Amino acid sequence: MTTNDQASAPFSLHIADADLEPEPLDPEQIVSGDPVVTGRVLWESADGTQIRGLWQITPGVVTDTEADELFVVVSGRATIEVDGGPTLEVGPGDACVLREGDRTTWTVHETLRKTYHISLPGD
Repeated sequence: MTTNDQASAPFSLHIADADLEPEPLDPEQIVSGDPVVTGRVLWESADGTQIRGLWQITPGVVTDTEADELFVVVSGRATIEVDGGPTLEVGPGDACVLREGDRTTWTVHETLRKTYHISLPGD
């Protein structure tokens, strides 16, 4: 099913078993280890400002600059250090909110899979 198909019809998906596509990391984001990222967009608004999907990362340490995001961890564990903010310990069943522009360091202890909703600024 493509994103366009999903936008026009209700659907369900078992998150733990969903197939994901490679999403290569920028080598400058990798602090340590050999983390591998995969993901899948499930729905995107016509203007591209709202995105819902699945994302997974294997163990390692990476940095990121965040978008406005709500996510729920399905499996795995990580420590997320927010520059100038809290350190978040996340695992299965945890919901997390990150803000646009937050600079983060993710220490992934066990392969982490999450489902997310991202809001991007409009034009």
